[in-house]
Amino acid sequence: MQSSQRAQASEHVPTQSPVAPRTRTGGSAPDPAEPEKPEKRGPGGDVTVVDPSMVKRAVSAAAVGNAMEWFDFGVYSYIAVTLGQVFFPSGNPTAQLLSTFGTFAAAFLVRPIGGMVFGPLGDRIGRQKILAITMIMMAAGTFAIGLIPSYASIGVWAPILLLIARLVQGFSTGGEYGGASTFIAEYAPDKKRGFLGSWLEFGTLAGYVGGAGLVTLMTAVLSHDALISWGWRIPFLIAGPMGIIGLYLRMRLEETPAFAQLEKEARSKEKERRQAEKKLGVREMIFGQWRAMLLCVGLVLVFNVTDYMLLSYMPSYLTSELKYDETHGLLVVLAVMVVMMCVQPFAGRLTDRFGRRPVIATGCVGFLVLSVPALLLIRQGSLAGIALGMAILGLMLVCFTSTMPSTLPALFPTKVRYGSLSIGFNISVSVFGGTTPLVVTALIGATGNNMMPAFYMMAAAVVGGIAVLLMSESACRPLPGSPPAVETESEARELRRASASASPKPASGKRRVAAETPA
Repeated sequence: MQSSQRAQASEHVPTQSPVAPRTRTGGSAPDPAEPEKPEKRGPGGDVTVVDPSMVKRAVSAAAVGNAMEWFDFGVYSYIAVTLGQVFFPSGNPTAQLLSTFGTFAAAFLVRPIGGMVFGPLGDRIGRQKILAITMIMMAAGTFAIGLIPSYASIGVWAPILLLIARLVQGFSTGGEYGGASTFIAEYAPDKKRGFLGSWLEFGTLAGYVGGAGLVTLMTAVLSHDALISWGWRIPFLIAGPMGIIGLYLRMRLEETPAFAQLEKEARSKEKERRQAEKKLGVREMIFGQWRAMLLCVGLVLVFNVTDYMLLSYMPSYLTSELKYDETHGLLVVLAVMVVMMCVQPFAGRLTDRFGRRPVIATGCVGFLVLSVPALLLIRQGSLAGIALGMAILGLMLVCFTSTMPSTLPALFPTKVRYGSLSIGFNISVSVFGGTTPLVVTALIGATGNNMMPAFYMMAAAVVGGIAVLLMSESACRPLPGSPPAVETESEARELRRASASASPKPASGKRRVAAETPA
C-alpha cells in the first residue's frame, strides 16, 4: 500500500535522470531501497504527467540559451561589411563581402561534424550536459573573435585566426539546435508541443534582434573610422558574460522525462544496453533512420535557406547590391524580426490545433508564389516597399520557425533522436542554409540578375513542399519511442481508460485470480 501511494505521488512530477540524481519536488521522495524500474501506470501503460513549473523552466532555459548562441552567431552576418574591411583588405567591395561570407560558410562545413560528435553523446549521457558544453564553446569562440588583431596588425594571421574561431562556433552549433529542440519536445505535453516548441525560435529571433539592434546602434553612433578600428569588437566581447548566464541557466535544468525513462530501462538491462551502445553508432543514426533523415534534410533546407536569406543575407543585399543606407537596412530587418517574434507563439498554437503539415505547406506555397513580388517591392528602394516586401517574407518564414522545433524531433525515436536530428539538421544547414549568402552573392555576380534571391527561395520551397507531402502528421501525438505526455492526472486517467477499453479483456478465470490476489 505504501509503495502504491508513492507511485501515485510520483506521477505528478517528471522522472529524473539516474545519471545525476536530484531531489524531487512536488511529491513523496522515492525510497532508495526500492528497485529502480519503469513505473507502469495502469493497464494503459506508461503516461508521463509533466510538472508545469518544470516545463516552463526547461523551455525558458533552452530558449534563452538559444538566443545567446544565435546572438553570437548572428552578429557576424550583421557586421559582415565592416569585417570584410578589417580582415580582407581589397579594393573590390564584392570581393571583400565574398571573403567574409566565405568564412561565414566555413563554419557550416564543420556543423555536421559537431552534430556527429554531440548528437550521439546527447543520446548516451544526456541532453542537459551536451547543451551546457555547446554553450561554453560558442561563447568562447565568439569572445575570441573580438580579441583578434586586424589584418593591418598581423597580416594573413588575422583571417586565419578568424577562420579558426568560426570553426569553433560552427562545431558547437552542431549540437545546439538538435539538442534544444529535443529537450523542449521531450518535456512538452503532446497537446502543447507546437506552442512550447515555438518559443525556441522565439529565442533565436530574440538573439537576432539583440545582435541587429546592437550593430544598428553602433553604426548610427560611431563614425566609420571608429567602427573599423575598435567598434566592431563590442558585440563579440559581450559574448563572454552572456555565455556565463546561459551556462548557469542550462546547468540548473533537469534531464528530460523521455531520456530518464530510457536510461532507467537501460540500467535494468545492463547487458542489452552495452550491446545496443556498440551497435548504435553514427551509421545506425543515419542509415537506420534513412527515410526520416531525408525528410529532415528536405524540411530543414526550405527552413534554413529562407531563414538565412531574410535574416543574414538581406541586410548585406540592401547595402552592397541596392546601395541602400546600411543603418536603415538593419532597422527594417530589426522591425521585421520583432513582428515575427510577436506572431511566433500564436503560429505555434495553430500547429497544435490544425497540424504541422498545413502550416508548413502554407509557408512553402507562400514562398513559391510571393518571393518574386516581395523582392520586386524590396528593389523599389523606398522604405515602404522594402518594409512590405520584407514583412511578406518574414510572415512566410514564421510558418517554418513556429513548426520545426516540434516537427523535427517527432521524426525520430527517443534512443537516437538527439543524434539523428543533429546530423540531419546540420548536413542540410551546411550544404544549403549556411551557404545561402555565398551562393546567392556568387550567382548575382555571375549572372548580373539581382532577382536570384527570389529564385533561390522558390527552389527551396519546391523541395520543402515534397517533404511535406511525404511526412506524417505529428501534432497532439506522442513522440516515437516515448509514452504519451499530459499536463494533468485527469488526462492521464482518461488515456488509461481509453487504452484499457480498447485492449482485449482477460479471461474470466484470470480476472478471478487477480481479484483474489492480496495487495
